[in-house]
Amino acid sequence: MKYTSGTCGRIFYLHIEHGEDPIKTINTFVKEKEIKAGVIHFIGAVKNAQLVTGPAVDILPPIYHEESVVLAHELIGIGLIRTGTDGPAIHLHISGGRRDEALTGCLRGEAEAFILVEAMIIECAGMEIPMTYNSKIQIMLPDLK
Repeated sequence: MKYTSGTCGRIFYLHIEHGEDPIKTINTFVKEKEIKAGVIHFIGAVKNAQLVTGPAVDILPPIYHEESVVLAHELIGIGLIRTGTDGPAIHLHISGGRRDEALTGCLRGEAEAFILVEAMIIECAGMEIPMTYNSKIQIMLPDLK
């Protein structure tokens, strides 16, 4: 195990309106505010989204299985803000449901807020979580020395 530490910094509430892309909105916001590390909690509903719901089979590097969320699904999610090569990088996971259907996965690409997505961002001051490309797994991973 490796770890880093910091203290709670600024706290932000985001009201992401109907039709806005919550992924793009959160990404833009954390870059504008230069948040290097933090936690994102969010609730609301999204549609027209892509979720990575795990690997298709348990091999490395992984071949991802994706699910489309076309119709509006209620969601609850959490994310991390880490130090990317081009500034802050976000990583979002959600659980979403509609009627008797539920999906959990990594929210990627684009999405569309349905009515409202509310996000609370808690900055971790004095902390950086640098990302490095892992050639074995073929993705960017946290690299705490």
